[in-house]
Amino acid sequence: MAWAPLVGCHGNIDDASVRAQFPEHVHFEREGIRVWLTHICSPAVKKKLITEKPDLLVFGHSHVVKAERDKLGVFHLNPGACGRQGFHVVKTMLTFEVQARRVSQLRIHDLGPR
Repeated sequence: MAWAPLVGCHGNIDDASVRAQFPEHVHFEREGIRVWLTHICSPAVKKKLITEKPDLLVFGHSHVVKAERDKLGVFHLNPGACGRQGFHVVKTMLTFEVQARRVSQLRIHDLGPR
């Protein structure tokens, strides 16, 4: 299995050095899938989904695992949280494969209690 290059965005509690290195929103394409990576799926982001029309929206602010397609056809993925701090009870993350314009092998990993 090959790993794609790392892509990151800053979160709401990141300091100025992280914000200088990583943008708030990242738009990119992998294997024909248009991806929007952001920390918070805010009302403004949801509104822009109508015109931006990514295939995949990856976000994480809520710390709640989510994998579902919305009414626009955008696939929403939230890996939850795998850190030691925060309000989440269980640490989680997602892995998946992207090939030929398809997300497959989606797996939620339960990493145990925080």
